[in-house]
Amino acid sequence: PSARGSSPPHLVLPLVRARAAGALLMRAGGDQWLADALFRLEGGHWALREHWLTAGLVHRGGKWASVLAALAMLAVLLRATRQAALHHLRRPLLYLALATLLGSGSVSLLKSATAVDCPWDLARYGGTRLPLDLLARHPPGVPRGACFPAGHASAGYAWVALYFAALLGRPAWRWRGLLAGLGTGLLFGAAQQLRGAHFLSHDLAALAVCWTLSLAVYCMFVLDGRRRAAAATRAVEATA
Repeated sequence: PSARGSSPPHLVLPLVRARAAGALLMRAGGDQWLADALFRLEGGHWALREHWLTAGLVHRGGKWASVLAALAMLAVLLRATRQAALHHLRRPLLYLALATLLGSGSVSLLKSATAVDCPWDLARYGGTRLPLDLLARHPPGVPRGACFPAGHASAGYAWVALYFAALLGRPAWRWRGLLAGLGTGLLFGAAQQLRGAHFLSHDLAALAVCWTLSLAVYCMFVLDGRRRAAAATRAVEATA
């Protein structure tokens, strides 16, 4: 699909849905309702905060898996630049490297800028702090949170870029790529919610950032491909 033709449904509809879901979670109490339910199920404390499955396998193990996946992607990209047989993979892999790095990196920057607390920091869930709105001024002397958007979930959701990478190379695989990115993000995000590290809206925001930036980079690649094709056509016509 063209950049112009695919942008409205790929951008507007997901963002409208994300905004509506975010309003339900943050403004209508959905975040608190879900966190309350998890907190009660765990016995009135975050019993899974340091559990081997959530903290060890999914959190720490997930970080290493994300790093290894990124290194493997870069290794194949480097090989594709050197071997003619793999040259067709160079452009999709270059896109994937840029989109995943931009998605996860942007979430990390936003976390430090928003200063939102994690559930486990709040007095309601055994912490010491009072909840603050997303854009509220942070009280002086109170440590700043770093939980919005969700960083660990973004390590999975950044791979929704596989959907657009497939569009650049093998469109029939796009739904597999999307499923891989969404599934990994959901797994990472669910584990963090069970640990008390994030509200559901934090994960939703991470997905929205990663999807939007993946689409933006994809559109740039499509437009660049059009320019290259037009330049090649002009060169052929000039020599005809």
